[in-house]
Amino acid sequence: MKFRRTLLGLALVATALGVTTGAMAQTAYKPEYKMSLVLGPPTPWGQAGKIWADLVKERTQGRINIKLYPGVSLIQGDQTREFSALRQGVIDMAVGSTINWSPQVKQLNLFSMPFLMPDYAAVDALTQGDVGKELFGVIEKAGVVPLAWGENGYREITNSKRPIKSPEDLKGMKIRVVGSPLFADLFTALGANPTQMSWADAQPALASGAVDGQENPLFLFTVLKMQNVGQKFVTTWGYVADPLIFVVNKEIWASWTPADQAIVKQAAIDAGKQEIAIARKGLVEADKPVLKDIAGMGVTVTQLSPEERAVFVKATRPVYDKWKPTVGNELVTKAEKAIAARKQ
Repeated sequence: MKFRRTLLGLALVATALGVTTGAMAQTAYKPEYKMSLVLGPPTPWGQAGKIWADLVKERTQGRINIKLYPGVSLIQGDQTREFSALRQGVIDMAVGSTINWSPQVKQLNLFSMPFLMPDYAAVDALTQGDVGKELFGVIEKAGVVPLAWGENGYREITNSKRPIKSPEDLKGMKIRVVGSPLFADLFTALGANPTQMSWADAQPALASGAVDGQENPLFLFTVLKMQNVGQKFVTTWGYVADPLIFVVNKEIWASWTPADQAIVKQAAIDAGKQEIAIARKGLVEADKPVLKDIAGMGVTVTQLSPEERAVFVKATRPVYDKWKPTVGNELVTKAEKAIAARKQ
């Protein structure tokens, strides 16, 4: 009886102070939250994490402190395990790649459908429209809270052998690809020999000539000076783009007050807008200064004509058709319609 009276007294005190048990739980913030990134600053991807973390710290007046873990170091560098680790709580927050998370969330393969998005307006039509909202719903059901979109960029192909202007130029070439079966199917259809490996393993393989080429956003070429690992030829073909997603682990999200949740979400949206501008800088201008910079490194840069690109589109169409049911026929059709209706 005395114990009951003590509990009742504590409850009354808490009520008098305007504190509920939920709010008491929400005040138990961690001293530091772990954010996973594949790449760190100075890349646009790394900048996405840094801008987000800085905005959150400033706007929450230090209540939420975030430490960046680039190189997916929280999961021993295996970027394909990142989404699972987020769900399990090994990782608190992340700015992650749709490609890397596509093995766990099959709908994210949408962005890897070959030649679906012909320009940046097409990317925006998906991420900023109904398709983007639908994908966020899918991610939330999978156990992670999505907040905003960023961008890793269009993935262009480089190699040490020759200019690539047609599928025939790729025949027999060993190309490093990310850990998605769609990419293996795609490069096999083009006559190449796709080799799946992490980026940490790819760099020495390119330097030694064990692998001939790779595909990645062009900022990586300039940051890593990839001409020094034998990459003497670049072709811009815009075959897939890789949006990034700002997310928080569900339990971590629930531990924050609604006011702090709103701050973290708005900070993600603001950071995403800034990062997309950084990722596109030098590529959206008429003279594409990034391509000039790469050519200045002694690299041969090939920009496909619409007719040349159409040959690649035709060659990869069987892969597109094969993967459409996996991604979801309705989702792909909705994406195609959104792109067709985009404002350019």
